[in-house]
Amino acid sequence: MNSAAARGLASIESVSPPATERTPLLQQCVVPSSPESVLDLSSPSLEAQKNLLDLKSRRETSPLPQAQLITLCLVRIVVPISFTQIFPYINEFIEFLGVTDSSQIGFFSGFVESSFAISQLLFIYHWARLSDRFGRRPIIIIGTLGVAVMTMVFGLANSIPELIVYRCLAGFFGATASVIHTVLGEITDSTNQAAAFPLYGITGPVGSIIGPLIGGSLSNPAQKFSQITDTPRFLTRLVLFLQRHPYFLPGLVSGIISLLGVALAYFCLDESLPSRRRPITQNGVEPHANSASESELGDDPSFPKLPSARTLLSVPIIRALSLSGFALEMNGTSFVVLFVLFCYTPIEQGGLAFPPSVIGYALAFTGLVAGLTQLFFMPIFLRRFEAAKIYSVCMAVWPLVFLVLPCLNIIARCGSNYGLDGADGLDRVSGELAQLGNHTKAILWVGVFVALTLSRVGGIAYPASMILIKNNVPCPSYLGSTNGLVQWFMCLSRCVSAAFASSAFAFSAKYNILGGHFWAVLHALIAVGGWWLARSISLSSKSTLSS
Repeated sequence: MNSAAARGLASIESVSPPATERTPLLQQCVVPSSPESVLDLSSPSLEAQKNLLDLKSRRETSPLPQAQLITLCLVRIVVPISFTQIFPYINEFIEFLGVTDSSQIGFFSGFVESSFAISQLLFIYHWARLSDRFGRRPIIIIGTLGVAVMTMVFGLANSIPELIVYRCLAGFFGATASVIHTVLGEITDSTNQAAAFPLYGITGPVGSIIGPLIGGSLSNPAQKFSQITDTPRFLTRLVLFLQRHPYFLPGLVSGIISLLGVALAYFCLDESLPSRRRPITQNGVEPHANSASESELGDDPSFPKLPSARTLLSVPIIRALSLSGFALEMNGTSFVVLFVLFCYTPIEQGGLAFPPSVIGYALAFTGLVAGLTQLFFMPIFLRRFEAAKIYSVCMAVWPLVFLVLPCLNIIARCGSNYGLDGADGLDRVSGELAQLGNHTKAILWVGVFVALTLSRVGGIAYPASMILIKNNVPCPSYLGSTNGLVQWFMCLSRCVSAAFASSAFAFSAKYNILGGHFWAVLHALIAVGGWWLARSISLSSKSTLSS
């Protein structure tokens, strides 16, 4: 029995009159009008006492800070938009700057894309420590403003070194994203986190959809709308400017969205660091008074005020969360890379030979499943089960995700070589899926649906990880540093996972190891290691349920 229930029973016993021969066995229970009222219960029924205590617990649920949560979500979406908006046009941009060799274009585009993540890796923990000292709000405002400026000037670059510098600076300021995670943990507690964290979790997928849409639709506007001949004179200079800088417009729009995030953070976001929180009351109640940083955690005097990474890693559960976060990010990043390669590769080389449009539809479906899962299923899971158990189950799903993909190639080979449904198989020249029989295609799409759905079930581990960090931090003042440390491990994983996964796929296909499917077995074994780390977390984690 937890402390709240013990106090409730003590209050019940203190006000209950002593039982006599005339005391009725089933006396009516009087429910107080407010949860602070003394509970009047003279019945010895344990079931009635339990029901009344449950009623009191439900009434004491902390209200969700809706304004702060919406502000956080809108500010959080800035980084994925700025990160992904360059993907549709970066190859054309590099060619526009004078690089004509196709192999060199691929090299430089990959370097420019990865420089953002590398810069985040170098500075994410330092930003988190600064937020523990100077507060969350100023760090978030500075970071979002920096992302806005660097995103807008990116399209003005006249050389590849300028692209890299602007991209690195954007990653430097974008490393403040972990501080936003910290604020979410400080404005919620165990009674309302089941509603807050899933809503916050969909901002990443949504931003990753909006960014490429902006980049693809607004890049090189002068060429796309060249058929418009009747241009007003006052727009002539603008058209000439966009011809000299054809990739400025998508960065400008993304930067304006970031500036809106700066305005929201400045005017609407409250400081959540306990030592710097303003004592402003609303309706007689101090804001966020029930946050974990005050009511659920206690400062440990045995730890220093500003911990180092070594100090945090000396805590077993923080170390386990950091390492399993590395494995989780490797699972998620590697799956996206491997899924695209697997779908694009010809069937005889171990893939599915999907055209790019079909791959795009499949990835869009993945984003839809992720959003629906976060909104509708995650809150139910968090209210009914411990976050550590959810995290462990989701990590256990990832080995299955990787092992399902080779099975799809086997099905495609059977349909291609032996002509299921009377089809002649896949056309080796055109590489079109349409040459497979209807029966084979149906089975393949069911398999793709299963693989993508399982990957989104495994993705539930991301918000569960955030909740576990919040509930297992050694003391409240460490929440920012701990979030930064775990995000550092995830960022490190993002930097190496894509190259590792693509290299493993190429190695497997070149030497035909395990029929070209060695990459799937290798990543399944890595995912098993992540699941083993997640099991150790479930054994030592604090409870995340509200009652």
